[in-house]
Amino acid sequence: MRHRYAGYKLNRTSSHRKALAKNMLRSFFLEFDRKGYIVTTRTKAKFIQPKVEKMISLARTKSVHNIRRAMAVIGDREAVTKLFDQIGPYYSERPGGYTRVLGLARTRLGDNAPRAYLGYVRDEEAVAVPASDVEE
Repeated sequence: MRHRYAGYKLNRTSSHRKALAKNMLRSFFLEFDRKGYIVTTRTKAKFIQPKVEKMISLARTKSVHNIRRAMAVIGDREAVTKLFDQIGPYYSERPGGYTRVLGLARTRLGDNAPRAYLGYVRDEEAVAVPASDVEE
């Protein structure tokens, strides 16, 4: 039984999971003013979503301490700059729930893994997901 063992292992070592999280966080924050979402597997999206939420909550108040905490997790100056200059102020009034995971109807070609969008929740809903891709 897995009592009190939280989190996803993703069939990877701990260093591989840490590198995967850094890379996905970086690519997701850099997509804020472009597409506004990334396409990945559903399990990876659910793995990274709490980390993204915590980083955005951290970026709501810009201080040297918070920037250093984010830099320790993400490790990329460009992504941290975008996080604190654009994403944090955008969600400063929102109490939580900055991202959403939408499942896609088509699976991944190579291994038939279920795919999902991990995207930002926006008020104007400027980024529209194609209706043919979302499962119901």
